[in-house]
Amino acid sequence: MKTGFIGLGAMGHAMAMRLLEAGHDLVVYNRTRSKADALVAHGAVVADTPAEVSRQADVVFSMLFDDATTQEASFGPDGLAQAMREGAVHVCCSTLSLDQARRLRDGHAARGQHYVSANVLGRPPAAEAGKLYAMIAGEQAVLDRVSPVMEAFSQRIFRVGDDPVQANLVKLSLNFMIYSTIEQMAEVFALNEQMGTDPALVFEIMTNSFCNAPVHRNYGQLMVDRAYDYPGAPVTLGLKDVKMFLQAGHEIGLDLPYADIVHDRLAASIEAGDGERDFVVLRERVKAGLKQG
Repeated sequence: MKTGFIGLGAMGHAMAMRLLEAGHDLVVYNRTRSKADALVAHGAVVADTPAEVSRQADVVFSMLFDDATTQEASFGPDGLAQAMREGAVHVCCSTLSLDQARRLRDGHAARGQHYVSANVLGRPPAAEAGKLYAMIAGEQAVLDRVSPVMEAFSQRIFRVGDDPVQANLVKLSLNFMIYSTIEQMAEVFALNEQMGTDPALVFEIMTNSFCNAPVHRNYGQLMVDRAYDYPGAPVTLGLKDVKMFLQAGHEIGLDLPYADIVHDRLAASIEAGDGERDFVVLRERVKAGLKQG
């Protein structure tokens, strides 16, 4: 299938490479053109604008940083919506606010175009291995079309509903669960270390008993190793996600007190100069709080 990909950050690049390896013809766009070099070496074609991507592709994936970049790439003067083929589909994988998710849904619908939200769980190594978990929502017939393509980078695809916004909310919710679990482990490691128990031992017990989910094993290991400086996702990204989760609660008048705690911890990490480090650096903020106490 002729496929497009817009946004070649760590996640987008890995997902695009999997599409190439699965045999799809691929046209790509990224503001920093050099990020496409490795993909070109494997057969991809580089476009000058998002519109040029959609002019050539039957399915166009986008994986961009935030609401503003996604809106511009979708509906700006050179946006992909300006040149989508008849019957083509925009599949947005970005983590976005619910307001932006609605803008995408409604903007494509007003143009008679197909749109799917397809959020993914997993860090760049999982994307490289084709082991992401995908949550998709949209018109069921369109989901039938894009799901086989997404198998190139997904180990499992969950259908969330008919409204694309549903997938965005599930993604924000599960991201929040990751951050809150990191906060829990940070508190546990800091307290035990303060009392003389090696966090590595706590981690061994934890992951070989009841707390052995991937979120505990993967992020816990990063925290034990203090692997803060090669971020799969930085603190700034975590704060963006938690703000959007809190806003979703605010829309319906729901208090989310755990989310407030995680928000403040992430904000404190940025104030401490750790904004571009991996969000497992929360361990250091918890530890600093214990020392002050």
